[in-house]
Amino acid sequence: MTRLLSAAATLLLAVGLATIPAGSAGAYEPVDIVHTEHVQAGPYAITVGFSTWPLRALQSLDFTFIPDGGIEDKTGTLTGIRPDGHAFRPNPLSRHPRKRDVWGLDVQSLEQEGNWTFRFEIDGPQGHGVGELRDLTVLRQPGPPLGLSWALSTLPLLGLVFFLAYAWRRTRRHDREPVSVA
Repeated sequence: MTRLLSAAATLLLAVGLATIPAGSAGAYEPVDIVHTEHVQAGPYAITVGFSTWPLRALQSLDFTFIPDGGIEDKTGTLTGIRPDGHAFRPNPLSRHPRKRDVWGLDVQSLEQEGNWTFRFEIDGPQGHGVGELRDLTVLRQPGPPLGLSWALSTLPLLGLVFFLAYAWRRTRRHDREPVSVA
């Protein structure tokens, strides 16, 4: 009887602990800004923050965009311009998912090395402003070239396929041998 009560108490405790929601603050690590640049977009000064410096192509990082006076009474767009001159369509500036008091991009990467430009258009109580962060140097991607990385990462899969084929052939060969009864 005591074993049954002990098991029931343990089960209730486990269910109770599983239903307690985890705090959202513990779910995400904070955004650490290690480098900033400043942009003047008309009457608005913007501080652009980077979670990694120097920037490298295909390396994920966080960007924050902090206008003086905060973001509460302002709206804006961000246009990224690659080194080859191709401009992405303007994206509305939205709150950073983990740093809700500023605008930002969460875990983004720049896919091409060279000098990038970020163009900001801000609308607020002081009117419309446009500004650019020019010559944002992005170095080549870290590590080996992407094709080599993919090729190396498929080696364990190929080894598994060869092992399974070998094991399957050995198993089938033993199935065909006559069994002697002694």
